[in-house]
Amino acid sequence: MRCMTLFNAAVVSLAAVGASWAQSAPASAADAASAPAAATAPAPAPAPAPAAAMPGIRSANIFEIAPGAASDPNYANQTNGERARVQPGNNAPMWRAIGAGATGYSSLPKSEAPEAGNLIQPKVQYPGSRFASAGEAWRQVRNHRLLPYGAALLGIVVLALAIFFFTIGPLGHREPEGTPRPIERFTPFERAAHWTNAAAFILLALSGLTMAFGKYFLLPVLGLHLSGWLTYLLKNVHNFVGPFFAVSLLVIILTFVKDNIASLADINWLAKLGGMFSKEQVPSHRFNAGEKVIFWWGVTFPGIVVVASGFVLNQLVPNMQYLRGDMQIAHMIHLTAGLIMMALILGHIYMGTVGMHGAYKAMRTGYVSEEWAREHHQLWYDDIVAGKIPARRTTEPAPAQPPIAPAAPI
Repeated sequence: MRCMTLFNAAVVSLAAVGASWAQSAPASAADAASAPAAATAPAPAPAPAPAAAMPGIRSANIFEIAPGAASDPNYANQTNGERARVQPGNNAPMWRAIGAGATGYSSLPKSEAPEAGNLIQPKVQYPGSRFASAGEAWRQVRNHRLLPYGAALLGIVVLALAIFFFTIGPLGHREPEGTPRPIERFTPFERAAHWTNAAAFILLALSGLTMAFGKYFLLPVLGLHLSGWLTYLLKNVHNFVGPFFAVSLLVIILTFVKDNIASLADINWLAKLGGMFSKEQVPSHRFNAGEKVIFWWGVTFPGIVVVASGFVLNQLVPNMQYLRGDMQIAHMIHLTAGLIMMALILGHIYMGTVGMHGAYKAMRTGYVSEEWAREHHQLWYDDIVAGKIPARRTTEPAPAQPPIAPAAPI
């Protein structure tokens, strides 16, 4: 009996030990399985440290910084440095000074770039402009005065000539073909000088009108690229033909100045307007008063102004500093004189082509008939008949012509 009791106690003890081992084994296995995974997993990244604020720099609305600074009586007169102390970032004094034409520092030499440190020109007021910076004042004069009024002037001249042609018609009498022309009105040299100057003037007028009015008439038709290339081409033509025109203009002035001196006969011609409306021919010398007006006020004076201002614009004047203000003034003068010259030359072209019978042939061949000379320039014709002026001034052999005698009255 005692043995059975000891045996039962031993069995219970062994069962308790087994149960305890069974409970500890899974935990140990789980720990062993999780150990390699824990060893291979990456360590979590450390949290980024907050960025350190840069000393002396802050972001703010300049209108919210010292909003009461404007109450300072000296606020409007503050320098940029003074304004920065009360309103950092407010650079209004600096830009106000630049707008007023203040000149800053530039490393470029004054001899090469006299205005390099000046961003905006000082304020001026030209005739027809507001008080503004010189560049803006020049733009106002060009776009709001010279171009519209110049276009109106040219349009009025063309309209007046058209009305005159369709109401009055060509002056003088049409001569039959084969009419003898024994009187030399223009020598070969005079005709060469005239046509050379005329060709240069036409090129300058067409290119100048394109640069002035091209964006209003050519740009909508040709488009941006084609009109741009055409304007660029004509600008270079204008620049290169200009000096050529200057030389031919000097030749024209020296060649014809002697016969364009005013005389008493010109007063009578002007009083009767050359007989344009009465169709009564007024006596005149080689050139009548109308032609003399064209010579002096349509060719000589505006031509000299156009050439002089063109030399400035082309930078052909030696020892001159080409400042923006000087170039703007030269451009306004150049444009004004050019428009006046074109308006008067239109009248000259009209009278020399369709406005007077025989005028174009006189300049093309150099010779006129006795009837034409007597009808349009009677005093000149009388001097030829009297022997005061030779009928021919060239040394080349003269074509066979009958001797000059007073023509019968027309």
